[in-house]
Amino acid sequence: MRIVTPAGNRVPFSEIATYQIERGEVSISHLDGRREIRVEADLKNPKESATDVLAAIRTEIMPNLKAKYPTIVDLYEGQNRQASKVTDSAGKVLPVIIFLIYAIIAFTFRSYSQPLLLLLMIPFSLIGIAWGHYIHGFPINILSFLGIIALIGIIVNDGLVLIGKFNSFLQEGYNFDDALIKAGQSRFRAIFLTSLTTVAGLAPLIFETSRQAQFLIPMAISISYGITIATLLTLLMLPLMLSLGNSFKVVSKWVFTGTKPEKHEVERAVKEKNTVIEI
Repeated sequence: MRIVTPAGNRVPFSEIATYQIERGEVSISHLDGRREIRVEADLKNPKESATDVLAAIRTEIMPNLKAKYPTIVDLYEGQNRQASKVTDSAGKVLPVIIFLIYAIIAFTFRSYSQPLLLLLMIPFSLIGIAWGHYIHGFPINILSFLGIIALIGIIVNDGLVLIGKFNSFLQEGYNFDDALIKAGQSRFRAIFLTSLTTVAGLAPLIFETSRQAQFLIPMAISISYGITIATLLTLLMLPLMLSLGNSFKVVSKWVFTGTKPEKHEVERAVKEKNTVIEI
């Protein structure tokens, strides 16, 4: 490369300057009016936590860079940003969804307590999700939360099957304890087989070793382990909660009326049946 001097002569650039060839940026990007340098990377091992990696960057790398270049402003995007978006969105939408589920169940069963007891099982199913991620060595990430959302629907569906059968036995004239036992016996096969086939269908994905499947495994873990615990909760804990709620109703009516009613008499299904007969 030759440079034209003020005298009009052309001299080689190497004679008037020193230079060094280095790799530069292909283009210069700006964000909010400031120059932006974007550093992107993928996790080498999907089982590693992106949160831990970002924490290491914040504590080990960025302090040295900021000490050398004080004007640097660091922003953390990628999975961190997506997780923040999902969290913010879930904080707004999830309460509305839970309320709609409660309202639909309450309208169907004509009861305020049964839908509440059903929804109380959702937090307990998170125990299975935590165990599943710990056993397989995966961190809880965005796809895990998506699996939790799908799990809520499965839990509600299994609970609806049991409570619906329980109410129908009450309307047929069974007492409370017999109706509860027969509902568990009659719905055991349906609930158990539904959960078993779901877990069996997700098992190949959970044990898949290809890199492409590693990012979907947390969602499969959330659903399969969550539904395993949810099945036990539906068949064991939900009847106990229904019995506890019934005891509370009996005691409340006994306190306010002075007469202790039978267990089945305080249930909404029996009250509706008696109302129809009286009409």
